[in-house]
Amino acid sequence: MSSTPRPRIVVLDGHTLNPGDLDWLAVGALGELTVHPRTAASDITARAAGAEILLTNKTPVSAETIAALPALRFIGVLATGFNVVDTAAAKARGIPVCNVPGYGTASVAQHVFALLLELTQRTGHHARTVREGRWSACPDFCYWDFPLVELSGRTLGIVGYGSIGEAVARIGAAFGMKVIASARRSRDVDGVEFVSTEEIFRRADVVTLHCPLTEQTCGIVNAARIATMKPSAFLINTGRGPLVVEQDLADALNAGRIAGAAFDVLSTEPPPAGNPLFAAKNCIITPHIAWATHASRARLMDVVAENIRAFLAGTPRNVVNGAV
Repeated sequence: MSSTPRPRIVVLDGHTLNPGDLDWLAVGALGELTVHPRTAASDITARAAGAEILLTNKTPVSAETIAALPALRFIGVLATGFNVVDTAAAKARGIPVCNVPGYGTASVAQHVFALLLELTQRTGHHARTVREGRWSACPDFCYWDFPLVELSGRTLGIVGYGSIGEAVARIGAAFGMKVIASARRSRDVDGVEFVSTEEIFRRADVVTLHCPLTEQTCGIVNAARIATMKPSAFLINTGRGPLVVEQDLADALNAGRIAGAAFDVLSTEPPPAGNPLFAAKNCIITPHIAWATHASRARLMDVVAENIRAFLAGTPRNVVNGAV
């Protein structure tokens, strides 16, 4: 008796999910697995040829690519955002596109406060000056180069109150911060005051962005909105780079119109060397790592395998394009 053929599974860009500290065993158990660390645009169709199940993180899967892959039955995104896939073209072929929601909530919220604490305490800067010998040569028992800001009693403004915004609110409250937030739908949450986005920018001492990137939110942080912020305010972005008009923010930072900014995402990634935020005053940038703790990536890998398993069982889950 012949066994059912195992589906061919191709991963186009597996390195960022698994640079070597995880394994692909759960995914590999579901089919004949090929993992490419990275895939150039010119190689996408050739590498995906014959795949029934295609997995991608940031490598684009266009309508043209989908049309060139007659065996393709399933597209899995190794992330929450799925804008790299032409979901309409996939739906037209009856191909479900499935993402991984929620895997990084705790890690991203943690990173928000890693960035905020770096702005308020400048721990990294002062640690470097100690290693350089400055404390040993200091005439006093201590020194600091930036204003040190206590978070207790300050107002934390959360733009977008989804699961990450909610987690950020809990941490902010633990620091003794007053929490205000904006959301698409009115909410009733103890300890959180829901206000308009405009009011958040006017009132908050810290504004942190957690709204989705849409036509309406693209460039939501621009010169006009920054002008309404307190001069002492900080801006945090771990959401999506295009939420912010980067030149406008750089101009504001250099002019001292706000106190500082800290970003984990930029409008283009990897960014060009001339990004204006690189030279802006009081601006901290990390390379899109808020999601990348080991625990977060392990959860992502588990859900990817579950998504494939559910599809093969005929009950697709986490489908984002309605092709069920």
